[in-house]
Amino acid sequence: MTRFFRTAVTAGSIAALCAPALVMAKSAADPDPRSAYQSVDPFIGTGGEGHTFPGAVAPFGMVQLSPDTDTTCTVRDCYGHAAGYRYDDPTIQGFSHTHFSGAGHSDLGDFLIMPVSGDTVKLEPGSGDDPASGYRSRFSHDSEVAQPGYYAVTLSDYGVRAEMTAGTRIGIHRYTFPADKAAHLVFDLRTSLYNYPGKTLWSSIRLRDDRTITGCRQTRGWAPDRKLCFAMRFSAPLSAHRFVSTEQDVTYKGFQGPGRGTDAVEAKQGRALVAQLDFGTLTKPLEVKVAISSVDEAGALNNLYAETGDFDAIRDETRTAWTKALGRVKIDAPAAMRTNLYTALYHSLIAPSVAGDADGRYRGPDNEVHQADGFTFRSTFSLWDTFRAEQPLMTLIQPEKVNNEIIESLLASQQDSPFGILPVWQFQGRETWTMIGYHAVPIIADAYLKGIGGFDADKALDAMVASATYGPYGDLKDYMAMGYVPIDHEPEAASKTVEYAYDDWTIARMAEKLGKDDIAARFYKRAGYWRNSFDPKTGFVRARKSNGDFRTPFDPTAINYGSDYTEGNAWQYSWFVPQDQAALFQAMGGDAAVVKKLDQMFEFDNSKLDYSHAEDIAGLIGQYIHGNEPSHHVAYLYDYAGAPWKTQNRLKQIVDTQYKPTPDGLSGNDDLGQMSAWLMFTALGFYPVTPGSLQYAIGRPFVDKAVVSLPNGKDFTVTADNMDDAHPYVGSVTLNGKPLGRTYITQGEIMDGGRLHFTMQAAPNKQWGTAPAARPYSMSTAR
Repeated sequence: MTRFFRTAVTAGSIAALCAPALVMAKSAADPDPRSAYQSVDPFIGTGGEGHTFPGAVAPFGMVQLSPDTDTTCTVRDCYGHAAGYRYDDPTIQGFSHTHFSGAGHSDLGDFLIMPVSGDTVKLEPGSGDDPASGYRSRFSHDSEVAQPGYYAVTLSDYGVRAEMTAGTRIGIHRYTFPADKAAHLVFDLRTSLYNYPGKTLWSSIRLRDDRTITGCRQTRGWAPDRKLCFAMRFSAPLSAHRFVSTEQDVTYKGFQGPGRGTDAVEAKQGRALVAQLDFGTLTKPLEVKVAISSVDEAGALNNLYAETGDFDAIRDETRTAWTKALGRVKIDAPAAMRTNLYTALYHSLIAPSVAGDADGRYRGPDNEVHQADGFTFRSTFSLWDTFRAEQPLMTLIQPEKVNNEIIESLLASQQDSPFGILPVWQFQGRETWTMIGYHAVPIIADAYLKGIGGFDADKALDAMVASATYGPYGDLKDYMAMGYVPIDHEPEAASKTVEYAYDDWTIARMAEKLGKDDIAARFYKRAGYWRNSFDPKTGFVRARKSNGDFRTPFDPTAINYGSDYTEGNAWQYSWFVPQDQAALFQAMGGDAAVVKKLDQMFEFDNSKLDYSHAEDIAGLIGQYIHGNEPSHHVAYLYDYAGAPWKTQNRLKQIVDTQYKPTPDGLSGNDDLGQMSAWLMFTALGFYPVTPGSLQYAIGRPFVDKAVVSLPNGKDFTVTADNMDDAHPYVGSVTLNGKPLGRTYITQGEIMDGGRLHFTMQAAPNKQWGTAPAARPYSMSTAR
């Protein structure tokens, strides 16, 4: 039973959830009659290492209002709580307003609120082992409800029913307190995900009237010197309050802080602030409306009043927004797969998040305030992950977000950057410098080549070239001079060399389309630099020293952070030449040698290897690591070697073992939607191995039927006959009724609408799609 069907007979429970439970009498093989919205299970990925959160968020919303089960971890053990909530934790510490969906690093968890009932209010969180030692509470999963834009739970120790919903820039709490007990809120500005002493540099809180509180805080975490402000409005007046500094106790009358405008009735500032907010006994639920802003308090107040309506009104608006967004793909598949896929689509639509205020102001990577001109500034760019499938998926189902939102935000960040380069891993406008490459480049190029406009292409190309030629970044200076990154000058050099080469190819493709032949020729040459890190003797991509020698000793299975490779080893990175797999395969010895090596990768015996020191190495199938991104295209590479039936077999193996509709249903971090986007594309039967090529490699479908509603008003439909475990192989493929003998489809064919049909069979078809001319794009063989 999926989490969606659990209900609780408690104050504030949602009776409407009882109706969908009736479908459980159907067999798992029957089409699921629930709507796309009802099919989403936000609990998928909240256990294991998925790092997703179950709380309320609007599509691409600025606020992610979700429970935190523990923020008291230290830097060394916060990995498991990167999204604040872990399904196996027994207590909830409170509800904070900002969270990453599936990141491999923790931060955020801003402005935590915890409802408390009774006469005694503790201002310290206490521990999960002893919840009575603080303000946290125990809870039962049986009382939880999670839907897109809505979360609810009963806090057992207080008898409080807590509900959450969210709009674009706001979150709304609704708390139903016991009628015979006093109602309180603990508002903690000290807590954060990725805690350590001194993370909170400064904070402020001020009472504006008996229903309104504002303030800000400045933190030093994953992103240095991050500023975030809030505005909070209550549906009932405060009866009393306490603003407490647990580090120092100084009250400032009329404190202005970083905000603008109205004097406060009372204010306090310091590095360790917590508030007790009292409401007496309440005869109806208390609603708490909260807006945030990275600019100032005035921005937060403006955001607060820009979205009108009470809890139910905002919930309805967000449900409508999610229904529309999820409805762009209509899926007919067995119930478990349908839940997996609609949840994957939901996770794909959470980031990049709105980061600009309703008035257009935003804080940029220079930590200054800027004004967006005709677009909404967005951030939370996990680009090393999402360039692969997440952003290509957006070009099909959310192109309006790509052109005048995502790309304009990337370009604005480049203009605002003190270094003049595009974002690497950015959130709330602040750069973290996490991961490698300059992967904003393929996102822009892929969109432009697909005909998605609305931005200045010449300006975009200039930004791309600036990023690719900024010598201090990732030792690009040596890469440009020597044709590779030397390991004795720069860590993770083997990975950086091949990732730079792919990004360079996308620059060349866009420059060529723009008629900038000199730039195109320069970057096509750089696109071949992967050869300088390929060792023909071992058949692996390896790190080289500045004297030209490959570094020794060499172990292709070794994974150590800061060594030759980024979150992987030679087995994963030796396949990363998406722009020219044909040339790589020739260097490896041809099709037969490549097929053998791919088989060896998937069938490798890991029994004597220990990767427990590497947090992101999860979902192993031999040396294929589905829980981390460098492997994501590898199963499709059999297509490029003339053995597409092996791609079909491996995809079945991956989908069956790496995804399930349970809290531990993701084998690794969702990484802002990349794991989910991989499943969405794969289920449709094709995947963007090489964003920028305008092609998708064909695998095999995992749906009986799917209809993608395209932005041009047309539909692209995927259908399959004999879709069951007994028929795992593709027997034949037709496109618009005509036989399709190649192992790829094009962007143009999708955008033209029509039908891609698969006939599945029990045995592999070893004739279909095997000819060299039938294979997907490679730079050296492009026709």
